[in-house]
Amino acid sequence: MRIDLLSTDRQHAFSKVPEITAFFWIVKALTTAMGESTSDFFVHTLVPEIAVVLGGIAFCVALYIQFSKDRYVPWAYWLAVAMVGVFGTMAADVLHVGLGVPYIVSTVFYAIVLAVVFRAWYVTEGTLSIHSITTPRRELFYWAAVLATFALGTAAGDLTAVTLGLGYFGSILLFVAIIAIPAIGYFRFGMNSILAFWFAYVVTRPVGASVADWLAVSSARGGLALGTGPVSLVLAAAIAGFVYYLARTGKDTPPDQDGQSHEFADRGVYMGDDTQAERSPA
Repeated sequence: MRIDLLSTDRQHAFSKVPEITAFFWIVKALTTAMGESTSDFFVHTLVPEIAVVLGGIAFCVALYIQFSKDRYVPWAYWLAVAMVGVFGTMAADVLHVGLGVPYIVSTVFYAIVLAVVFRAWYVTEGTLSIHSITTPRRELFYWAAVLATFALGTAAGDLTAVTLGLGYFGSILLFVAIIAIPAIGYFRFGMNSILAFWFAYVVTRPVGASVADWLAVSSARGGLALGTGPVSLVLAAAIAGFVYYLARTGKDTPPDQDGQSHEFADRGVYMGDDTQAERSPA
């Protein structure tokens, strides 16, 4: 199967991402936590270099499956997100553990990478709305941004927990407070929907990663010592359960595929709306 990543043809194109409902944020948070614990499990169980290679292969296979679909398919989309979570964690850890780059430097580096991706995406397509992901080229920009947000969130979480000394539980509290900013800004003060979406998307990563680390690491490091393996299995099972439910019910099916918006979207419980897509680069 040939996948033309430079195609801009929108005829008969369907959205490749789910409708942004409460389910989206729940599964997104679970994948961020699972990505952290699973990456740590494999890096410490296998030779780190082999773990990174295997993570990269799984990441490429998952993205190929996602790109091969012509519309949003829950299992394919969330498999890709999960593999981005694992590989994005490894990418961030390689800079610090493998190359000795301080967390503050890697955090700034990935922030710049994300800004470059957003800039190129907006200049090329004129929007950062995820509801416009209807062509292979836009989808390529989308996944580049997603990968950058995972790496940035991982580095930022380690920065607060380790470099700034807040610990994992302290980092959870910090990032939960930060993620309230786009939520309150969007629902109460009319923050640009695309800005609010990507702000929240970035911050869910360190929230999830901090929760996973807090659950898994030893008590000497401020955790509950449940272990990365058991934590990964429980999170993976929870993700699988939610994805199965979404596939069966269609709760997050985009409107262009079922002809209607769902309950949460009707009540405005989503961000990244197309209505403001052309007004701001977020």
